[in-house]
Amino acid sequence: MLELRNINKSYRMGDSTVYALRNVSVTIESGDFVAIMGPSGSGKSTLMHIMGLLDVPESGSYLVHGREVAQLNEDDLAVLRRRVLGFIFQQFNLLPRMTAAQNVALPLFYSEGKLQAERAHDVLDAVGLGTRKEHRPNELSGGQQQRVAIARSMINKPLMVLADEPTGNLDSKSEKEIMALLREMNERGITVIMVTHEDEIGQQARRLIRMRDGEIQSDERLAPLPKPQNPPTLSEAAQKGGSGLSHIWQHFVQGTSTLAANKVRTSLSMLGIMIGVAAVVAMLALGKGAQSAIERQLSSLGSNLLVLRSGASRGPGGARSEAGAVTRFTVEDADVIEQRIPGVREAVPNVNGRGQVTFGNKNWSTSLIGSTPSYARMHSMVPDVGRMFTEEENQKRARVAVIGRTLVRELFEGRNPIGELIKINKVNFQVIGLLPEKGASGFRDQDDQILMPVETAMHRLLGKDYVDYIEIEVESTEAMDSVEERTEELMTRRKRVPPTRQDEAFSIRNMAEIQNALSESTRIMTLLLSVIASISLLVGGIGIMNIMLVSVTERTREIGLRKAIGARRADILWQFLIESVVVSLVGGVSGIALAVLITTTLSAVSGWNTSITASSVTLAFVFSASVGVIFGIYPARKAAQLNPIDALRYE
Repeated sequence: MLELRNINKSYRMGDSTVYALRNVSVTIESGDFVAIMGPSGSGKSTLMHIMGLLDVPESGSYLVHGREVAQLNEDDLAVLRRRVLGFIFQQFNLLPRMTAAQNVALPLFYSEGKLQAERAHDVLDAVGLGTRKEHRPNELSGGQQQRVAIARSMINKPLMVLADEPTGNLDSKSEKEIMALLREMNERGITVIMVTHEDEIGQQARRLIRMRDGEIQSDERLAPLPKPQNPPTLSEAAQKGGSGLSHIWQHFVQGTSTLAANKVRTSLSMLGIMIGVAAVVAMLALGKGAQSAIERQLSSLGSNLLVLRSGASRGPGGARSEAGAVTRFTVEDADVIEQRIPGVREAVPNVNGRGQVTFGNKNWSTSLIGSTPSYARMHSMVPDVGRMFTEEENQKRARVAVIGRTLVRELFEGRNPIGELIKINKVNFQVIGLLPEKGASGFRDQDDQILMPVETAMHRLLGKDYVDYIEIEVESTEAMDSVEERTEELMTRRKRVPPTRQDEAFSIRNMAEIQNALSESTRIMTLLLSVIASISLLVGGIGIMNIMLVSVTERTREIGLRKAIGARRADILWQFLIESVVVSLVGGVSGIALAVLITTTLSAVSGWNTSITASSVTLAFVFSASVGVIFGIYPARKAAQLNPIDALRYE
């Protein structure tokens, strides 16, 4: 079954070289029961590790059923170990968080891709532990733990079992029970190779090999070789293996079980990700809410608007000419702009002022706006109760007014104001409509204003024969620059502004540019806040990597065990990577929930606008998963690259 020819193995110990094996040659027949004896340092354990495919020789040939395996890579050796070999360790190497049945079934996870409890129960019954299946290792005696280890070695029906000091830590009663189990396994056709330093144990084998200083001193046959049982061939035994989604799901189940066993450490790891995700989502929500609020407020300015305002006319040296006269605009100027400049949809003249409003025994100081009926459409201020005044009422200088909701609350105290007469600067006006509620913006309350016909405001209330500014609505964004240039040329000619005073005679503001600038500023601030918040995600990711590195160190022997029973590097990589991703994803989901709570509370307490969007939640979720992968890959690779024999020896 096994043939070793001229096997050599040495180790570096500081500046010196220790030769563990020196030209060792030995053949093991199928169905034999071999004991390897020798003092400490004789090389017996190194020989068993090479036989068990846990270590590779420096030189020599190693054949298993005629196949050379001495120079196979680690993953190929793991595939052979899955079904060919079973291991019984002196320290038992049982995983403390698993029950006896789960420990026994663990090799099936790597050979068949799933844990089969029924098969584990049958094997535990066979070793006399049928009533202890759900007990954890700390609830079992030393002899019982060793029997669990024997059951684990039998679960895959191996061709050969290697036992390293199987009775070394047991009392005499447990020792007899374990030896009886090993002889029973051998009688069923399984080849047993046992390492021991006790002569009475070695004498119970069929063949006894004694070693010293890395060489075989004697090879004695104590009992005849049993009749061959026709065991499975090597190619048949090594074909199976887990793969696909079900295998990944099993990694997930085992990973969550490991994380649950370290609740405090796992929770602290999740906390960093949770805070980071919550900060990112909350900042995006606050930024999006602020942007939406600004957009709503800017909508009252209108879209594709140019605002033409007059400026002071100055003489040489900056002194005002004509006692401070200014360039005045009139209603007729607005009509000329609308008629003569291509691309202008409408030009609206406006006047502003302040007025004292009274109704009954109530009075209130408010803003007055005189304009045309088109003002409401251009500024998204069409009355939602009542109506807007008409052009006919404007021409007749009718005393009608559309009032904001602040005046309704201050003057009418719940009464319907439609049709009521109010006094504005002691002039009677009839309320015909209510402006839609806009809310406050900085120090300005957009609901604290009265809208009236421009002719009425100029001639009946404010005493003006000019307008304060003209709003020009352009048909398209593309025509804004052209209309602005033509308006400037037209007004320069119409007002006969000399070239030396054209820069100060009047100004034209592009409201679309202002809106874009404000929106862009808000977007940049939101992005900046999100980047700052993302730093906490980075810190959380570093915390995950740190915890996973600690976990790799703590679980080094477990990694060695898993590799000994057939885990490939990819299996170890997946296990640790999935644990890292689970931590980050659960932290991410918790962070999203925390962000919803924070933004809801802020919105309710402070009145801030917040808006959690699906895109921000998706971004945070994907980001947290990416953190788990990016910061988990290094610890996972470090675990996967551990040498199985070095990991098993780790203290």
